[in-house]
Amino acid sequence: MGEIKVVKVENSRQMNAFVQLPKRLYADSQYYVPDLDSDIRDMFNPQKNTALKYADIQAFLAYRDDKVVGRIAGIINKSANERWKKSCVRFGLIEFEDDIAISDALLKAVEQWGAERGMTQIQGPMGIIDFDKEGMLVEDFDLMGSMIDIYNPSYYPQHMEQLGYKKEVDWLQVRVEIPKEVPAKYARVANLAKEMFGLRVRKLSRKEILGEYGQRVFRLMNEAYAPIFGYSDLTEEMVSDLIKKYIPILDPDLITTVENEKGEMVCAAVTTGSLSHTLRKSNGQMFPFGWIYFLKTLFFKNEDTANMMLIAVRPDMQGLGVNALVFDDLIPIYNRKGYKYAETGPQLEDNVKELSQWKPLNPKMQKRRRCWIKTIEK
Repeated sequence: MGEIKVVKVENSRQMNAFVQLPKRLYADSQYYVPDLDSDIRDMFNPQKNTALKYADIQAFLAYRDDKVVGRIAGIINKSANERWKKSCVRFGLIEFEDDIAISDALLKAVEQWGAERGMTQIQGPMGIIDFDKEGMLVEDFDLMGSMIDIYNPSYYPQHMEQLGYKKEVDWLQVRVEIPKEVPAKYARVANLAKEMFGLRVRKLSRKEILGEYGQRVFRLMNEAYAPIFGYSDLTEEMVSDLIKKYIPILDPDLITTVENEKGEMVCAAVTTGSLSHTLRKSNGQMFPFGWIYFLKTLFFKNEDTANMMLIAVRPDMQGLGVNALVFDDLIPIYNRKGYKYAETGPQLEDNVKELSQWKPLNPKMQKRRRCWIKTIEK
C-alpha cells in the first residue's frame, strides 16, 4: 500500500476529481443521493457564492499511488466564530475509502490549515451557511438520502471515534405519514391563533418570492434561527443566491407564510417535493439529459415525499400555535398533490419545542447525524 498524499485543490483538473469522487465511492449504493456537480463547483467560486466574502474555504484531495482516495474541504466561517466566540475551522464535503490512514490524513490537513489561521478547534461536517449540508450520519444507513442531507457509510463515524473526535451535537430528522385530514388539534389551535392574534395564511406567487417577500422569508429565518447551534446571519446577497438557486425547483403551493393584522410576516414554511430519485437518475448533472428528469418531477411529480426545508417563527410568536396554521394549510395541499410522506431536514435533538410540534402526526425520528469536534494539537 502506497503512502497517502494530501494536496490542495488548485486547478480545474483537481476540482473535477473532487466533484467526481463520490460517484465512484457510491457507485453500488442504493441510498446515496448525489449533489448537483454545479452546486459543488459554485461553493468554491466567489463569483457564484457571496458567502465567501465572510468565509475562507479550501478543498483538499488525498492520493495513493496517483489514485484519488479521499476529499475534504476546510472552512472558516468568520461570522459564526465571532457570534459564538470560538476559533473553529470546519470540515465538510468529506469522503474517503475505508482506510483510517486516508481519513486521518484528510482531517490533519484541515487541522493544519486551520491552525495556520489561528484556529484552535475543528468541527464538522458543516458547511459555510446553514443551508449547506451538515452532520455525519451515525444511524439508519439503510434509508434513502435526500437533496438536503448528507449520506455516508457506517464506517465514517467509526473512523471519527478512532481519531479522537467527540460528539458536539446530534441532529434528528422527522418523517411522518401525511394524514388524509388535518388532525383536530391542529385545526383547533389554528382557529384559536386566527381569533386571538389576528393571524392569516398568505400564499406567495413565484414573482413575490423572487422579490421582496423572498427577502422577508430569510430575514425571518435570521431572527428565528439566531440561537441555534452554529448559525450565522444570511446577508441580502446570500439570500439572493439562495432564491436564484432554489426558486426554479420550488412549487409556490408548497410554501406557506403567516401574517398578523399589520401585514408582518411572523411565520414561513418552505417545503418542496423530494428530488432524491431525480438526482440519482441524473447522476448529479443537469446536462446533457439530467434536466429532463427534473422537468418530469417538477411538473408531473413522481416522488411520494415532501421535504420540509425550513419552518421559521418570529421569536415573540413562538409557542403560540402559529405552526398549526402551517399544517392546517399544507396537509390538504399535500394530499391534493399526491404526497404520502413528509420529512424534515436535520433538527437538533435537544430542540424539544421544535420536535414536539410533530406529535399529532405520530412522527418517526430517524437519520441521527452528528457534528464532531476536536481540539487541534499544536
